[in-house]
Order: sequence, then C-alpha cells, then structure tokens
Amino acid sequence: MAENKQSSLNLSGINAAIIMDGNGRWAKRNAINVTSGHEKGVDVVRKIVESAAKAHLESLSLYAFSTENWSRPKKEILGIKKLIISAIDSQVPELINQKVRLNFFGDYSSFGNDVVDAIEQAESVTASQESRLKLNIALGYGGRADIIEAAKLISTDVKLGKLPVEDISNETFFKHLKAPINELDLLIRTGGDHRISNFLLYHLAYTEIQFTDTLWPDFTEEEFIKCLEAFSNTERRFGKRTL
Repeated sequence: MAENKQSSLNLSGINAAIIMDGNGRWAKRNAINVTSGHEKGVDVVRKIVESAAKAHLESLSLYAFSTENWSRPKKEILGIKKLIISAIDSQVPELINQKVRLNFFGDYSSFGNDVVDAIEQAESVTASQESRLKLNIALGYGGRADIIEAAKLISTDVKLGKLPVEDISNETFFKHLKAPINELDLLIRTGGDHRISNFLLYHLAYTEIQFTDTLWPDFTEEEFIKCLEAFSNTERRFGKRTL
C-alpha cells in the first residue's frame, strides 16, 4: 500500500529537511543507553533516504548535530563520533547504489581528524556520479552562525571592491551560506516540539512546516510518505492572493 502511494509521488525539484528529534527520549522510554537510541535513529535514516529518492526529491537535509549539542555529556558526544564513522562505512556503498550524493555542512572539525577524513572520503566517492538525490547532513551546524559568517564574507567582498553594495541579494547570501540549498520547501520535525531550533533560518521564509509527536526512532516510511503527500496537496501562495 505504502509503495503504491509512494510510486505516484513525484516531488522533483523539491528540497525537504528533517529535524530528527527524540533519540534520547526514545532510549529512556525503552530503558537503554542514549547511544543505542542514536543507533536506532541511524537505521531510520537509511529507510527515509530510500523513500526520499523514490519520491524524486531534489534534496533531503537532515539536522544531525547542532552547535548547541556540544553542551551534551562528553560520553554521548564520543558515542555520536563513533557512530558517524560507522554509519559512513556501512551506508556509503548503499548510497552509491542508490545514486545518492552525500554532503556534510557545518563546523564539524571539533569531532576530530578521523571524522573529517571519513566525511571527505564519503563526499568524494558519492560526488562522481549523476545523483538521484542530494543528501545533506548538518553536523555542528547553527543557522545564526551561518548567517553571521555569510555576512562577514559578504562584507569582506564589499570592502575589497569585489561586490558593490547594491548587488547584494538573496542569491548573494545563499552563495555564502554553508547549507548547500537555496529555498527550503518542506521541513518536518519529529519528537513533539514545535520549534525550529536554529536550523536553516535564512532558508525558512516560505517553508511548509510539519510537526509530529513521533520520536525519530519510531518515525516510519509510511509517516514520511504521509508528510510528503500533505505537502503535495498544499497550496503555496508565497504571500500572493489567489482568487
């Protein structure tokens, strides 16, 4: 049933994103350690990426680790670091087979050289093919920091005479932001909270936002498809009036 519904979806050109919230609460609810909750979350990512490719999305951006997440316990961060490497090792071959191009964005250098090397290798081996889906992973990312850094870069270009002030535009800002998309069409947040938590702030001007109480490890392909169907049936006016 879900496969038949998904086969009729064609969201070509649409950029979607997910705030994957709830791994820790899911782990607590199931009386297991938080790292096991993150591991379960990685399994869900695999299924959702496959569904996104089948729905012909242009890109799927996942909020994996924010700038604020650095305040979490060191043990949890160490577990996440190990999980990043193991997830890359196990999933990159699948991504290549599915023609998914992988890209990480944010300040993830603090995870260490082993993580950075794994990321660069994964990006390289998936970049040499015609992509069916662009998969963007936000790691060590914050929307405010992204905007501030872009403003500094633009200011430098103006100061050096490379960019006239009157030529600064939305396109200029998008070019200088870390996130590898322009307009974001759909944002889904799992876990029950109704906030955007400093994610892709500049990109959210006319984004359709959907919240679900489902914790990320319980988020299914069927629920994801329902989110995509709801988006496809939404009238997007972008501030204009329709008669």
